[in-house]
Amino acid sequence: MGVSGFGIVSAQKKVHVDRPTIEARAEDVSTIEGIVKASYETISGGAGVARQWGRDRTLFDPNSRSVAVEVDRKTGAVKARGSTEQEFADDADASMVKDGFTELELKHIIQRFGNVATVLSSYQGSLASGKVITRGVNIFQLYFDGKRWWILSMVWDEERPGNPIPAELQ
Repeated sequence: MGVSGFGIVSAQKKVHVDRPTIEARAEDVSTIEGIVKASYETISGGAGVARQWGRDRTLFDPNSRSVAVEVDRKTGAVKARGSTEQEFADDADASMVKDGFTELELKHIIQRFGNVATVLSSYQGSLASGKVITRGVNIFQLYFDGKRWWILSMVWDEERPGNPIPAELQ
């Protein structure tokens, strides 16, 4: 979800995006790797291709938060911009569909303790043209409810001068 540099919050008119309630796919939620992979797939697609917001909804706990940590390139000020998954879909959908956007995982590291896990996942985001527009690290906080995995939060920061993706995530 490292899409903050994509200009997702744009001048385009924001609309409420339908995120239908559907059954979760077992392959999406039965493993840590599966839920992370699915989270990338749901927001990715070519220009004019609808995003999989119903599937996306099955991955996230209803109280989850997504947080983009952003650095103002002029002042260096750091801000955390948090949203619900609905707010994220409403803000991101029009630009993602118009321009096409695909986010691919480069590498991940999993730390698990009992029913909780943290995943550091490096990513690269591209437009439908193939132009890479963002790279960074998503940090997933997950929990297992005895039946399946849920994403409780996602926080991401982009790669930039002085903030490269760590070697262990290359």
